Amino acid sequence: MRDKTSPEYIQTSLAASLTLGLKFGSFHRNAKLKGLNLLLRYEEGCLGKCHFCGLSRTRLEGSKGKTFIRVDWPVYSLEEIIASAKGKDQIHRVCISMITHPKALEDTLHVIKKFKKETDFFISVLITPTLIQDREPLVAMKEAGADRVGIAIDAATPELFDRLRGKGVGGPHRWDHYWAVVRMAAEVFGEFYAGIHLIVGLGETEKEMVEAIQRGQDISAHTHLFSFFPEKGSPMENHPPPSLGQYRRIQLARWIINEGLGTWSRMKFDGDGKLIDFGMDIGPLIRHGEPFMTSGCSGRDGKVACNRPYGNERPSGPIRNFPFMPETEDIEEIKAQIGISEQ
Repeated sequence: MRDKTSPEYIQTSLAASLTLGLKFGSFHRNAKLKGLNLLLRYEEGCLGKCHFCGLSRTRLEGSKGKTFIRVDWPVYSLEEIIASAKGKDQIHRVCISMITHPKALEDTLHVIKKFKKETDFFISVLITPTLIQDREPLVAMKEAGADRVGIAIDAATPELFDRLRGKGVGGPHRWDHYWAVVRMAAEVFGEFYAGIHLIVGLGETEKEMVEAIQRGQDISAHTHLFSFFPEKGSPMENHPPPSLGQYRRIQLARWIINEGLGTWSRMKFDGDGKLIDFGMDIGPLIRHGEPFMTSGCSGRDGKVACNRPYGNERPSGPIRNFPFMPETEDIEEIKAQIGISEQ
């Protein structure tokens, strides 16, 4: 039997499988997926060794490839996914995630072109900077039909990055190169059409995370936040997720910075790097609710399309990234979780 590898085959999230009718089930609180997340797949797997990742080569045998960002990623043919997605108005965007593999650039271009030819979805690519040495691959992606790219920096400091993704784990990724590719991507795709992913809870302080968000903003790249969730069988399977208070404060700081309402330099932190003052009245922002929704690339309506329902937590909650607008009861819980009085 032929190996089910990209570009003919591709993995998609459990949420996407349910939305496309390839699996059956329902979403807690009737959440609606607006973006298809796809993942290139090879028998050799990803060549990265990131300690927190479900795709990592450092993950224990028997658990490799079982989950990624908490959920299952079943394999389907690219043709089946495209056929199932056509005509689904709730889908606004598709995001193609590369992995660290020699064929990933070539196969990513193939998948972009297929979606551009056969659908009207907006197309994002979560790129692997280690495979990109100059602007040429980025230009090729844009010309093929992608309008946005994301770069998973993940770790907020160079020390954490190196320890969890680079030399510290014998991995190929390098902090300076990742940020250099962010700058290139912003130049090729345009201001704020490139974004960075950051994972809260890998061991950074809140101050360090807010500084990383500001660094992205300063080079025209918005931040898309994830909350660390331990992948079974990974070297960090016993590492705890960040507290809800920590995550809520970072979500609010990200919103303030990315919306241009303030900067990290106006915020205050205590001796342990905990955020204690946002430099503005946060009451209206908390009541608004949107700062605590999933952050990601936008869709046809200008709202976040990559809303990844329950990708950071179990549906039973508590919800960290809301895939819908938080309700009154949610807002009251968020106020308590932030732990800072409204100013």
